[in-house]
Amino acid sequence: MTREKSIEVASSRIPRSMELYHRALKRIPGGTQLVSRRPTRTAYGISPIYAQSANGARFTDVDGFEYIDWISGIGSILLGYADPVVDAAVREQIMDGTNYSVNHELEVELAEELCHWIPSAEMVRYAKTGGEACAMAVRIARGVTGKDMILFCGYHGWHDWYLAANLDAGSSLGEHLFPGIEPIGVPQGLANTAMPFPYGDLASLETLLEKHEGKVAAVIMEPLRSELPVPGYLEGVLTLAKKHQCVSIFDEVSTGLRFGMGGAQEKFNAVPDMSVFAKSISNGYAMAMVVGKSQVMEAAAQMFISSTYWSETIGLRAALTTIREASHRNVAAQLEAYGEKLKRELNTIALEVSCPVTCRGVDVHPYLHFDIPNEELRSQVVTLYIQEMAKRGCHGYASFYLNAAQGDSEFSQTCEAARETFVIIRDAFDRNEVTAVLECSPQRDAFRRLVK
Repeated sequence: MTREKSIEVASSRIPRSMELYHRALKRIPGGTQLVSRRPTRTAYGISPIYAQSANGARFTDVDGFEYIDWISGIGSILLGYADPVVDAAVREQIMDGTNYSVNHELEVELAEELCHWIPSAEMVRYAKTGGEACAMAVRIARGVTGKDMILFCGYHGWHDWYLAANLDAGSSLGEHLFPGIEPIGVPQGLANTAMPFPYGDLASLETLLEKHEGKVAAVIMEPLRSELPVPGYLEGVLTLAKKHQCVSIFDEVSTGLRFGMGGAQEKFNAVPDMSVFAKSISNGYAMAMVVGKSQVMEAAAQMFISSTYWSETIGLRAALTTIREASHRNVAAQLEAYGEKLKRELNTIALEVSCPVTCRGVDVHPYLHFDIPNEELRSQVVTLYIQEMAKRGCHGYASFYLNAAQGDSEFSQTCEAARETFVIIRDAFDRNEVTAVLECSPQRDAFRRLVK
């Protein structure tokens, strides 16, 4: 380790995390496996980088600090860390074996459960990650239509079909993934095969469909993220897709069970041809699935879509148990009520201490909006918020990914921490001394998503 990096580690609040990160940079390109886990996404040198253990709504880092996790495992934790029911089911399954030379009945049982709950589900294919499942859905759509072009809105993973949008126009993914991404390693021949459309603008989507009439295989989109769609918008997208004879796909990797057992499509009564689910569907265990109507999904039987690990039983058992527990515990309603209460209290605190911030968005995934026109200053204030909340045992961004283990103690601690943090922000902002109280570089906003 260089002298400069030794000083950085020694002077950090989290020396063990920083030491591990510098070791990782030597052996792991980029230092992490997921962009969202890069420490520059939070308060570098202040926020935790490596976890030691987790239970319920909290985790402990390698430096011995305990945090409420307001990112919920990058959205993969729905019931809470180390949920006793899910983990017990997984341990029991492990005793019976996890991957066989033949199939296991869990494949059928889970498929039937998914088709019971999800409006668009008549047939099912499994995967392990959301990005992988999106790539599978796109393959099926291209196969069943015989067309190549994909129109998309939102973030759909790292695969070639998606990053191809930046081959022709380098900024195409700027509002859907993150700005400045280079499609390095993506074949040039995929240029003009994937194009973005803006969320909430039916006219723009219709223009694209008409311009590329007869070439579009699918319209894939996140139905929402942090704001409710305008009434009629999702139905309008589905109508346009049907009119132009292309497959409609909802990417529900992030929405999933948080909006109800049938996902966002059930909540907003907009049923696509196919849907993708992952993350919270299995409470942190690796599992994903593409579900869809039979007339679309049946074509996959003739396509080469195959993997040894898609039907290993840990993911299947975790998903089946998580779905049943989410129904039994009425998790969606619980998250909605908790988020509404959190938004109301944080807004009350902000008014009381005169901090220029409001808590907005859908109740299951609220976010903070700092009313600061200057973008650079706003970025600094967001980082200051992350920094000060971390010191008070709250790990997250300027947003809240809810899970069912977050309860009264997490609510009280977070609101108390927010009150103290809002005062620090107010005073620093009023004195024009935000940079003076920042102990790290401004957070890098890796995901600037169009879908709100």
